[in-house]
Amino acid sequence: MSQFDTDLIIAGGGLAGATLALALARAVPSLRVTVVEAFPLSAEALPEDYQPSYDARSTALAWGSRLIFEELGLWRRLSEHATPIRHIHVSDRGRFGATRLNADEHQQDALGYVADNRWMGLCLMRELLDTEVQWQAHTEVVDMTPIAGGVDVALKTADDSHRMTAQCLVVADGGRSGLRERLGFQVRHRSYGQNALIANVSTSESHQFSAFERFTDAGPMALLPHGAANRAGQQSALVWTLTDEMLEEVLALPDADKCRRLQERFGWRLGRFARIGECSHYPLKLSTVDEPVRPGVALVGNAAHALHPVAGQGFNLALRGLMTLVEQFRLAVEQGQSLGDLQVLSRYQQLHRQDWQQTAQFSDSLIRLFGPSLTPLAVARDAGLVGLDLVPGAKRWFARKAMGLGGRRAVIHKPKTGTGEPASHD
Repeated sequence: MSQFDTDLIIAGGGLAGATLALALARAVPSLRVTVVEAFPLSAEALPEDYQPSYDARSTALAWGSRLIFEELGLWRRLSEHATPIRHIHVSDRGRFGATRLNADEHQQDALGYVADNRWMGLCLMRELLDTEVQWQAHTEVVDMTPIAGGVDVALKTADDSHRMTAQCLVVADGGRSGLRERLGFQVRHRSYGQNALIANVSTSESHQFSAFERFTDAGPMALLPHGAANRAGQQSALVWTLTDEMLEEVLALPDADKCRRLQERFGWRLGRFARIGECSHYPLKLSTVDEPVRPGVALVGNAAHALHPVAGQGFNLALRGLMTLVEQFRLAVEQGQSLGDLQVLSRYQQLHRQDWQQTAQFSDSLIRLFGPSLTPLAVARDAGLVGLDLVPGAKRWFARKAMGLGGRRAVIHKPKTGTGEPASHD
């Protein structure tokens, strides 16, 4: 009989927490996993049919993330409402620099995908119903105390409070809950002095499964193909970078004027902007936790790091980190170590840190390079975009970064043969 109430507690059942729970159920079914989340998990709580909403928020999934979801047995269901990105067009507004990426050049069906967050959550919930994962609904983690070999976690519901012991606590509730700060983790923020405005838009011409990254003097803007999975439509997901002053101006405009302002910034590559949906926004900053693990506790996803959305790599980076953590938990079980052993969690941190640093540097360098339009720098970056389009090796490197490939791939299932060493994406 285990001395703990459960083996692992995951604080947060959103995309990161639910994916971690499902991956552990697949890779280490002997583990007792408990997810603590406000949302209930039951067949009755999930709709039978998914009806996409025009205003649904979405996430860009790299090709590498598709490979992970395939390994988890989730992709077949998820792909029903995932719009492929078959072309990426990167340009500098008002200048000649541009580069184009095509899936055919890489012998892939797509460079990436765009999926509604709600649809991804429902797919994860459906899969979790068929596992042994325990789900504590209408509950939140409020505190944690280290104990011998594990942690004692304080839980709170609307009616009462109780405690639960485990080998390890994983904080996967994002960067806004305040749990990581209450646990004493130090977070560093660097503001970009910009905001991201998020909305879905309709254009008079079809996107033809193309994503557009447009750099402007006020910051980057992106349009990602959205809507049907098998038919090129006219709906795109917009990420529009704005200063504080510009954000206030745009939000105060009627929808028709928002479309006109957007037209001025983006241009006519997709024809006329005919509709803009409900707008949401948030300030842009680079957030990091230098030491995201300690004995018995690990931070993952946005609780550990948050990137500028310019390269669309935030969730994809988090997903790769989750698989690295699953890999280390699997090895710990095989070697008889506690999940919360600092040696186990430090291995995870060390392996994920390089990916995090490279991805953060890639995203941050784009912001710096395509920032203020100083003429010498503008000419140099335009030449760089043209060169990127003409030089196969450089273009392949850029494409694999965008596709979430090129780095270490975690082994979350024990290999049947071989050494068990993790593979790399060449």
